[in-house]
Amino acid sequence: MVLLGGIVGAKLAPDLSWATLPLAVMVLGTACTTVPATMLMARYGRKAGFLVASGYSSTAGLVAALAIYAGNFPLFCVAAFLVGSNTAFMQQFRFAVAESVPADQIAKCLSLLMLAGIFAAFVGPAIASGFSQVAGLPQYVGSFLGMSLMISCSFLVLLIFYKNVPLDEREVFGDPRPYARILREPNLLLAMGAAVVAWSVMSLVMTATPVSMHEMDHHSLEDTAWVIQSHILAMYVPSLFSGFLVSWFGVYRIITVGTVLMMGVVFVAYGDPQLMHYWGAMVLLGIGWNFLFVGGTTLLTTSYRAVERFKVQALNDFLVFGLQAVGSLGSGVLLALYGWNSILWLCLPWLIMLPPLLWLTTRAVRQ
Repeated sequence: MVLLGGIVGAKLAPDLSWATLPLAVMVLGTACTTVPATMLMARYGRKAGFLVASGYSSTAGLVAALAIYAGNFPLFCVAAFLVGSNTAFMQQFRFAVAESVPADQIAKCLSLLMLAGIFAAFVGPAIASGFSQVAGLPQYVGSFLGMSLMISCSFLVLLIFYKNVPLDEREVFGDPRPYARILREPNLLLAMGAAVVAWSVMSLVMTATPVSMHEMDHHSLEDTAWVIQSHILAMYVPSLFSGFLVSWFGVYRIITVGTVLMMGVVFVAYGDPQLMHYWGAMVLLGIGWNFLFVGGTTLLTTSYRAVERFKVQALNDFLVFGLQAVGSLGSGVLLALYGWNSILWLCLPWLIMLPPLLWLTTRAVRQ
């Protein structure tokens, strides 16, 4: 969906400015489902939530394929919403991991979890491009049929192998604090800020890149797929060592490095980017996202009481993906009206926000 959502949107939408609407709707689906997903898992357990999500979202690829076949742009947006809704549940994997290991192992285990993204970096774009042309079907219909099959496979994996890990009852005591008190925690504010910046900046740039490359700068689908694939690899390959780096150098330094790398995206991609500029910027974007994501999530899971976990997780993901949805929608409009560089300018306010927050947090912790 990341690779083809904007490209298919450009073909189905009534105007190019609406090309990235499916990607924005996908992120909106994530934002709208974060709270229901958390509540469902709080009541029935994480496994039930994962199975429900994989079950209904396996139809997303079928709906997308039908939309392309019929040339129906609103129906394609419905499919994107279903994909995003499933993502809200998938994001809970990181909290399930954090709850099942000792605190000093959280960063390393989050990195191991994220290594699955390396597999996704190869399989996702390969299915999208490899099945884009199927005899007797319109272009890209086969791609989304393949996606539906993949989600169905995930249902079987979860059904057979996943087990709920109950928390120690001694850790769950008292009543959750109100949000007004919880949000006074400096570490929690930094963790949420790192997550918001990571996802919002990545959404802005990544959503616009396939459309800018393929539709506006006329790079081939193969080159565009290679850049997106490189970006996804850059998001997840650092997980081989980023968890260990958190343990060695501390979470604050890792968040600082992630911020610097994301600022580098603006400088590499600005101007009139060629293929290698796109590639370099997307690689930096992926690595920066990884550092901010691992650092922010590690910090988040140590910034609240066990009894508050679902409450804080719901708020964090709602803010992250709600703002990401705004970024995805704004990305397409800005790209159509003002061009590629306007996307990069909009990244700067988000990036400038993190250094002062880092300084204030580290100062408060030292005090």
